[in-house]
Amino acid sequence: MEIYILIPLVMVIAGITFVAGWYLNARSGQNKLANAEERAKRILADAEKDSNALKREKLLEAKDEWYKKKKEFESEAQSKRNKLQSFEKQLISREENVDRKLDLLSKKEESLQSLDKEMNEKKKRVEERETEITRLLEEENVRLERISGITREEAKKHLIDNLTESAKTEAAQMLKDVRDKAKEEARREAQKVIVQAIQRTAADHTVETTVSVLNLESDELKGRIIGREGRNIRAFEAATGVDVIVDDTPEAVILSGFDPFRREVARVALERLIADGRIHPARIEEVVEKVKKELEEETVRVGENTLLEVGLHGAHTEIVRHIGRMKYRSSYGQNLLQHSIEVAFLTGIMASELHLDPSLAKRAGLLHDIGKTIDRSVEGPHALLGYELCKKYNEHAIVSNAVGAHHEDIPMEHPIAALVQAADAISGARPGARRESVEGYVKRLEKLESLAKSFNGVLNTYAIQAGREIRVIANHDKLDDAAADQLSHDIANKIQQEMEYPGQIKVIVIREFRSVSYAK
Repeated sequence: MEIYILIPLVMVIAGITFVAGWYLNARSGQNKLANAEERAKRILADAEKDSNALKREKLLEAKDEWYKKKKEFESEAQSKRNKLQSFEKQLISREENVDRKLDLLSKKEESLQSLDKEMNEKKKRVEERETEITRLLEEENVRLERISGITREEAKKHLIDNLTESAKTEAAQMLKDVRDKAKEEARREAQKVIVQAIQRTAADHTVETTVSVLNLESDELKGRIIGREGRNIRAFEAATGVDVIVDDTPEAVILSGFDPFRREVARVALERLIADGRIHPARIEEVVEKVKKELEEETVRVGENTLLEVGLHGAHTEIVRHIGRMKYRSSYGQNLLQHSIEVAFLTGIMASELHLDPSLAKRAGLLHDIGKTIDRSVEGPHALLGYELCKKYNEHAIVSNAVGAHHEDIPMEHPIAALVQAADAISGARPGARRESVEGYVKRLEKLESLAKSFNGVLNTYAIQAGREIRVIANHDKLDDAAADQLSHDIANKIQQEMEYPGQIKVIVIREFRSVSYAK
């Protein structure tokens, strides 16, 4: 019975406990839910504040970026407007020039038409007079035959025999007159173009030598340059290909070599070695290689600056590098780069005077000696080497031809080639521009005198004005005045064909007759 009473009692207690636990758990869940909802509201409020702040910040950044882009756009637009205005001004100027040229051409055309009409009228009058003269001559010949009693053929024979020498003299005189007139006209025109070109071009000429002198702070450095048993100086000469002369010259070392590029590498490398203080074979090779690379880069910069100086652009990188190498080359003691720049300006100015393309002319003038920068292992005349180099890197056909033809190795195909040849002669012939060895100078004078003396009727020859003038003493018994004039022309032609010389050589033929008598 007790068991039956305890079991319901336990069940009642368990039920009460369950109900109490369930109630307490429900109240706890409601509290947690309320707390979670409150926290969620706070999080949402904070997130909304942060998003609003971030939104305002991004909006300000967007506005700043917009203003910045707007300012850049306006600046770029203003720059383009300025360029457009500049182009418009240039176009207006060119249109005005074209209009002036058209007016000038129209006037010239009218003048030519007028001259043509006048020439036709004169030609017609001359033909009428020739017909009248022919008729009168026929009548005169008939009368002469009747009066003289000899036929026309016999009279012609006598006349030809009597006037042969006179005709030769007159023909020589006519040739002289025509030649003198042509020379005078050509001289005036050439003088005008060349003088204008020379006056507008001025370039300094530096005489290149085969040695460079490096000054030292003290003579003690000479021993460090030589090194123990001469190992440093031998390593330096082997790396640079330049002879180092250490003599009694106080505080100086001489670098000797025919290649200016190698000499410059040696000079810069030795300066750096002295400044660094570490002079030994390994360091020498390292510094020399570094200087070579720097000078190779310098040649490219020199080439680019040269193109800018001359006003050209669009050259291949290899062409630019070869132009830079001209700085370290010389021709008869004249710096090759300065010579080429001067030839470029002279050619461009003369081309403008002759209404040719000045840009092509300057390009041809600048590149005319580029073949001299090609490695010496490649054989051939420098003009043809330059011609092949220009063709290889797609230079204009006129430029390539001018480069190859400026020493007449190939035929000239355009007037610009002749201008390059003339400008090259002007630059090389300028006093002091080039240096010539004494032996070569003496041989050239001897050849000039012997060449002039090889003609018949020449008594003696004298080369003067440093070989720019040859005076020929002619035998007055064998040559008359007309023949002496022809002799000067023949000697000049032979000099052109058989000799090479800068500038021009003036030929003067002197024919003198002296009559001597004695009063006793």
